[in-house]
Amino acid sequence: MMDIQKIVDAMDYVDYKQYVIGFASIIFTFEQYLNYRQYRRYLMRDRPKELADIVTEEDFKKAQSYNLDKSQFGFVHDLVKQLETLLILNYDGMAWLWYTSGHLLETYAGYGSEYQILQSLVFSILFSWFSTITSIPFSLYSTFVIEEKHGFNKQTIGLFFTDLLKSQLIMLVLMCPLLSACLWVMQSTGDKFFLYIWILLMVFQLFIIMIYPTVIQPLFNKLTPMEEGDLRSQIEALAARIAFPLKKLYVIDGSKRSGHSNAYFYGFGKNKHIVLYDTLIDHSDNDEICAVLAHELGHWKMGHTLKLLGVTQIYAVTMFWFFSFFIHNVKFYQDFGFHTTPALIGFVLFQSVYAPVDSAISFLMHMYQRKNEYEADAFALKLGFASKLRSALIKLSTKNLGGFNMDPWYSAWNNSHPTLTERLNQLGVEPTSDKPIAVPEQETKKDL
Repeated sequence: MMDIQKIVDAMDYVDYKQYVIGFASIIFTFEQYLNYRQYRRYLMRDRPKELADIVTEEDFKKAQSYNLDKSQFGFVHDLVKQLETLLILNYDGMAWLWYTSGHLLETYAGYGSEYQILQSLVFSILFSWFSTITSIPFSLYSTFVIEEKHGFNKQTIGLFFTDLLKSQLIMLVLMCPLLSACLWVMQSTGDKFFLYIWILLMVFQLFIIMIYPTVIQPLFNKLTPMEEGDLRSQIEALAARIAFPLKKLYVIDGSKRSGHSNAYFYGFGKNKHIVLYDTLIDHSDNDEICAVLAHELGHWKMGHTLKLLGVTQIYAVTMFWFFSFFIHNVKFYQDFGFHTTPALIGFVLFQSVYAPVDSAISFLMHMYQRKNEYEADAFALKLGFASKLRSALIKLSTKNLGGFNMDPWYSAWNNSHPTLTERLNQLGVEPTSDKPIAVPEQETKKDL
């Protein structure tokens, strides 16, 4: 196997800070160009001909206005955050915060620099607080100006800051043990640490998936078992038809914070739960809700969730393997103002160096996810929900003021879902058709 130290020595000729600043500037410029292309689409006042059978002129103008406001706000937000990042990099802000964390730890707790894990925890908490505080003005404006203006915001200021406090407490409770364990593994397992870190994080990810619906989600939203009735009966019949092991069916009070709609399922093995937002129930009829769920269940039937999990795990272990080539590179740390080589700092900096690879993989992942979305739509069509899925997609986009007029370059780079018109064209159902495409029952069972 190739010697890691020789590879690290060969990297000593790289100016890491200038490399990171240069790439960050290039990708920022490229993404702003794409944002500008999309912004020009939102400036259009007249509804394109291809949308004539999809959205009314009035709803099109509402969606354009909402997305134009978000786009203009996005330019300001992205510029400020880019300047913040460049200033931190150029003036060695992370090094200053790292050594300030060590000074605070030694002054107030009596622990010196040899307690690297404790110093890493203090650094992470302070850095998280800095990121949160600098983001609060943008979150407030987005929620209480833009979302409020267009009728989506249901939060109060009190609820906003209560959610923020809960999120910070959850972050502390989960992050501190995980970070401590990861750093201990790095210190204890040598150059093969990437395998052990990957296993640890995979177990932690599965743990979060297990506890989120029953422990974390209820801290923010109330999940109520769906009452007996036609909708519940239709959903249970749909689940039984494709052998989906539905155990519980919930309604979540999404309207507590927003007027946007959603639905999802969770659970392992034969213990699956479906969650519907109350806003989705309010905006859609029973058949449309079942069509949306047929699409979501298509992801399950075709194994998209497990395949995506597998892809992300391969990505994770590969990324940690690459990091193993940097973790002991003294110059790598020195270029950012460090005279020590703390593992946590090494990984944070490595993520900036790895950003070009990450951007390319993110683009490829979007392509893969869009393929999955088409397959899930086709699954719903085969179940006989073509017409209702069409009307549901249009209604959801209309109620959520979605982007009807999308630039293809912007969409390809940023979106994990096809555009509405792309999905409708793929479904191939006439807008005037009220009758879903019928599929014989035995053929359905055979194909699925």
